[in-house]
Amino acid sequence: MSKFMKIISYNVNGIRSAMNKGLIDWIKHDNADIYCFQELKAHVEDIPTEAFADLGYETYWYPAQKKGYSGVGIICKQKPDEVIYGCGLTQADAEGRVLQLKFKDLYLINTYFPSGSSGDERQAYKMAFLEEYLNYLTTHFNLLNAKVILAGDYNICHKAIDIHDPKGNKNSSGFLPEEREWMDRFFNSGMVDSFRLKNPDPHQYSWWSFRANARNNNKGWRIDYVNVSNSLLENIHEVAILPDVRHSDHCPVMLQLKFN
Repeated sequence: MSKFMKIISYNVNGIRSAMNKGLIDWIKHDNADIYCFQELKAHVEDIPTEAFADLGYETYWYPAQKKGYSGVGIICKQKPDEVIYGCGLTQADAEGRVLQLKFKDLYLINTYFPSGSSGDERQAYKMAFLEEYLNYLTTHFNLLNAKVILAGDYNICHKAIDIHDPKGNKNSSGFLPEEREWMDRFFNSGMVDSFRLKNPDPHQYSWWSFRANARNNNKGWRIDYVNVSNSLLENIHEVAILPDVRHSDHCPVMLQLKFN
């Protein structure tokens, strides 16, 4: 493992759409060690995977069974010791939500958390997923001791600082009290909000609605994270949101870890 490891989490809102908007050229310039993509909206045979391989990346994809929906992928320069597709939760695996790589004693988990914004049924599934997934994480990993990176679109703003209009959105999916309470328990289980640790200032967001010129006015939500377990706390070197990168309604989140 090199001294530095740079990891990007990016909800691309359609991998082919993002590629058509210059994703490959950006990656060529950005040159991170690992990219975790969410919301592929494509089956593997429809993704031009050779474009990533040509840049020197190993590629791993876990699409949803339903075409044009959900799905996650990871590209990385170093071949992992193990690849785990899914997490054993039936609906989450059918929707292609979790992909895991293991590098020696380091676990990288890429997760596309469900959104509840389309209605009560999906919100109920989101809440069920959150409980099942936290149980999965705490059962499979001793988060207080294991080296875990959990990148992804969590579809939750944790605190008022993470959303442009906390009062107006107090009843909105993604900022509901029960979702935020789940985030409390998630961080109390042994995970660290790596971005907030290094970036205490407000008005830093990773997603903007397509409506009302929200992105240009920076009326956004911080729902994308690259969080780490406590045992990697001392390895956090730099964390940043990259709002000027525009291939999606989300922007990338970058974590750089430093190893001795």
